[in-house]
Amino acid sequence: MERKINVLYIDDEDNNLSSFKASLRRDFKIYTASDAEEGLRVAKEQEFEVVIADQRMPGMTGVEFFEKLVSVNPLPTRILLTGYSDIASVIDAINKGEVYRFIDKPWNLEQIKNAIINAAEIYDAKKELREKNERLQKLHSEMNQFVYSLSHELRGPLMSISGISKLAKMETTDEGILEYFDMIDSATLKLDDFIYKMLDFYRSTKMENKVELVDFREVFEQQIHDYRAKWNIEDVDINVEIHQDFPFHSDVAKIRVILNNLIGNAYKFQKESGTKRIGIKISVAKRQAMLIVSDNGIGIEDRHQKDVFNLFHRATQRNVGSGLGLYMVKESVEQMKGSVDLKSVQGSGTTVTVILPDLAPES
Repeated sequence: MERKINVLYIDDEDNNLSSFKASLRRDFKIYTASDAEEGLRVAKEQEFEVVIADQRMPGMTGVEFFEKLVSVNPLPTRILLTGYSDIASVIDAINKGEVYRFIDKPWNLEQIKNAIINAAEIYDAKKELREKNERLQKLHSEMNQFVYSLSHELRGPLMSISGISKLAKMETTDEGILEYFDMIDSATLKLDDFIYKMLDFYRSTKMENKVELVDFREVFEQQIHDYRAKWNIEDVDINVEIHQDFPFHSDVAKIRVILNNLIGNAYKFQKESGTKRIGIKISVAKRQAMLIVSDNGIGIEDRHQKDVFNLFHRATQRNVGSGLGLYMVKESVEQMKGSVDLKSVQGSGTTVTVILPDLAPES
């Protein structure tokens, strides 16, 4: 059985209420109220797809009623009945009461039937959209919890394997066995790095900006400590310049994603021989920060340069990249409303320049 559309009609004229209900009760489930206050009470207690109100009522006009109804129950689609032409009321109805349409009095039966049916369709669409948004918000919250829980559950056993491997290596001098433990260490390190990569991927592509005060010196000091633990950077000439004379507000986690991937690429794609150099320059001006990471590594061929920011694109056959790094850089930069530019010469090196705006609202 097809459900009937619930309609609330508010009018201070008893004859109008009776006529409306008698004419439309076969097609719709009609509720009536003789003034705006009663209409608001009914709207709180009952779900309606469509609410219709007369403009001229004592105590509260139709526009004023709809303005209050929006705060009480924003879902019903609103129709205003008016027996006179008043452009100011029309504008108020649209801006304040969010009215779907007007119908002149005396109303035509077929006209009002069609208006109610169309209004109910709009109500159904809004309700479905609202439910989908609520499900998406719930899913987003659950995904956040899942990602961090998963990373914790995976990293715990990995750290145990790594610790046991280190202890076991102390118990033997057999070169063959030590080689096996080195392979275990290498595999656990690679998997741990991949977990971090997945967390960074999620931060840079799925999470909203968390704006806070950024101290670039502090951020970099923490990063370089991690790099020394993870990579053998003793033979790399790292030149760092940080100039921050202005406060800067942004998402620290996304800035870490940018620096991690740019500096990681600069390290991983060095030449096999010769002096290895990485330059890191961070300068903060008023309401803007510029991050420049350069290297003298293998560089990128011209034909690959336009695609390096695409997901899973690799610009080299070296088996050291996941194809995620520069994609995450681009996503993080775009979410923070910045820009990124890459210049590279094959065989000579690469320079990536990131410009980020201060995300704090201007006072």
